[in-house]
Amino acid sequence: MSGLRRLRAWAFGHELNPDNIRAQLEAGAVPVSYADCRTCADPCEDGHEEYPGRFTVDMETQMLGSVDSFRRQIFISTGAMDWDVEITWSRQSLAAHVTASLQRTAPIPSTTTADAKIPQIHGIFNASESGVVSVLNAHYKSIADDDDLQTVLVFPDFMIVSGVPSTREGARELWQTVLDPHIPRVLGSSAEESGFSTWVLPYSCVITFCSHKRRDKRCGISAPKLETAFTNALQARNWTVHNQLDYIDDPPLEKFKGTEEDKNAFVLERLKGLREEKTALILHNSHMGGHAYAGNCIIYTPNGASIWYGRVTPHEAESIVVETIEGGLLLPKLLRGGMGLSKSGCKTVHDW
Repeated sequence: MSGLRRLRAWAFGHELNPDNIRAQLEAGAVPVSYADCRTCADPCEDGHEEYPGRFTVDMETQMLGSVDSFRRQIFISTGAMDWDVEITWSRQSLAAHVTASLQRTAPIPSTTTADAKIPQIHGIFNASESGVVSVLNAHYKSIADDDDLQTVLVFPDFMIVSGVPSTREGARELWQTVLDPHIPRVLGSSAEESGFSTWVLPYSCVITFCSHKRRDKRCGISAPKLETAFTNALQARNWTVHNQLDYIDDPPLEKFKGTEEDKNAFVLERLKGLREEKTALILHNSHMGGHAYAGNCIIYTPNGASIWYGRVTPHEAESIVVETIEGGLLLPKLLRGGMGLSKSGCKTVHDW
């Protein structure tokens, strides 16, 4: 680190030393890796794509803690990537209607008791700490039979909700049956309550890249190159990679035969088995904050964890795949924060 960067880090109380960040994370019961973020030489000899013009990225401010907490985060199908600067400017879009229907709700008390010995780390949170719902657009196409109905991915629930109209009524119904923070998990509404269809997301992980070029060109440049690098790294390790939702043959949870307890057990068993399937869904999404740290990447897992990485280039793709997606260990130098990462007594973030 240069003398100027050290001075700025000291003045603003920023921690940029990876070893110190790693120690802080370990004290907070976050499983971390000691591997290098970059697996190739510098300069690269492995042919990883560079960002054109090597655009400027903020390397001087502290990334850890640059994530705001939320109860749920949703991705709305748009079939496009050329979104308005603010996705709510498209007034008849589902994003606009959902944002207008959101109600700020007090945090939901957690049913688990926090370990007083584990220090809290800014930017690393649990869903119960917030009543906020984060709304993003994504590039994937809806799987609904009707072109006027949207498909929404819901995290940390790791659920697909399809058949949502892009109307005020559709957004209100989505809030009442899916998004309200008081709903513990999306497990499928009864046919009388909703016309939606709900499934468990059939992937071992979901990887998203901010590609909102109208918001910041750096994201528009970095996302497609990161998609290529991650796809190559995953496929080299025998993963199946999708960039669109596949048609789902299974009946939706709304048609599940059995009690609520049976349905809960079915969903939990399905979620726990997904990790072994080695399938990944890669998405491009609208602005998620921190575009100065491009490329920005979020990794969601079936057990409810979300890992936010920044300053990601194609050179780091293999290490993220090996250490985080497969190994469940976080790379301190890239970490901005995330949900469900403090895992007392656990060896990896994949543990339940």
